[in-house]
Amino acid sequence: MLTVARMVAEHAQSVRSKMKDFEAFLPELINAGNAAVELTPTLLPVLKKAGVVDAGGKGLMCFYEGIYKALMGESVSEEVVVPETGNNDTSLMEHADITNLGNIEFAYCTEFFIINLKKKTTLADIEKLRETLMSIGDSVIVIGDLEFVKVHVHTNQPGRALSEALELGELDRLKIENMLEQNRELMKKYEAEKKEMGMMSVSAGDGITSIFKDLMVDAVIEGGQSMNPSADDIANAVQRINADNVFVFPNNKNIILAAEQAKSLVENKKIHVIPTKNIPQGFAAALAFNPDLPVDENKANMIHAIDMVTVGQVTYAVRETKLYGFDLKVGDIMGLDNKKILAKGDDVSAVTIELIEKLRSGEEIITLYYGQDVKEEDAIKLQDAIKVMYPDCDVEIHYGGQPIYYYYIALE
Repeated sequence: MLTVARMVAEHAQSVRSKMKDFEAFLPELINAGNAAVELTPTLLPVLKKAGVVDAGGKGLMCFYEGIYKALMGESVSEEVVVPETGNNDTSLMEHADITNLGNIEFAYCTEFFIINLKKKTTLADIEKLRETLMSIGDSVIVIGDLEFVKVHVHTNQPGRALSEALELGELDRLKIENMLEQNRELMKKYEAEKKEMGMMSVSAGDGITSIFKDLMVDAVIEGGQSMNPSADDIANAVQRINADNVFVFPNNKNIILAAEQAKSLVENKKIHVIPTKNIPQGFAAALAFNPDLPVDENKANMIHAIDMVTVGQVTYAVRETKLYGFDLKVGDIMGLDNKKILAKGDDVSAVTIELIEKLRSGEEIITLYYGQDVKEEDAIKLQDAIKVMYPDCDVEIHYGGQPIYYYYIALE
């Protein structure tokens, strides 16, 4: 985060004389900051291995962007960023790499402040310290000026790092941590908690993600229509699940192939792809999981479960076309099953009801997951209407928060 802040400040100094208009100046700084955030994985190997940027730096830029939008009278988005993994164990130690336990080149995380810098110390000396630390370690951060310097380095020579810094001034708040010992302890914990089976799912929408987590899915990554994760994304998520066998729910027909390809990218565990083509099928598969049953039996039960749920989806047309006997205009509401359009209209609730009528064939449970473009009160009104139409059915609604689709519908 400090690196991002420093780079923004440096860019501000370089462009301030050229840009007199604050409305143009602040976006320029935000662009520079976002570029700095993208560079953070090159500064810390743990970020590079995890495939993520620095959270503090990203948060700082969100704060700056919020300030700009507030000053310009724009609304601030309430979008929720879905974590890549469902493992929220805060006991994981700061410098541990779950996917590469025990393999640490530089053993000591060394941090300190340099204060009361000597009068002879120059900015060039601070830069020379940075170069020296880079020659004896990695994850080097040297930030400051002639008043105060913050230093961070992973090295096998913490004594030399301290000696070099003492040439510039006094040391304060020293912290040296043995990352090898941290990783040994974490490895013990990791092996002790390893389980035979785990689950990973692709999701779209914060409500959908929460439901998968409630169903004990270990890791959830974003994906779905128009934002398909890659085989690498899936493999990385699977790799971080502490299980020998991982069931993967693609939840979209276009992601199944990537899930299959991920098998070749993971060496120390086995991926079992359950060919779920939509979110309700993913829920059905997760519900069928029983940790007391063997892997093959769980896989068979999951595949059977997805065949037992009838699924509908309500969305809108993005272009004019003629399809399955329907003349579609941009914005028309469509009700679909897994193969074709079954209903069309200009009212979301009316199309949803028509779709349920055409899908239902005696099922006793009707569940609707409403998306980010549906108000809760409208979903409740629709639920009440469906209850009147089908008094013998259990009708449930859940917030999904998914984009593009107004409703996912599951009939069981």
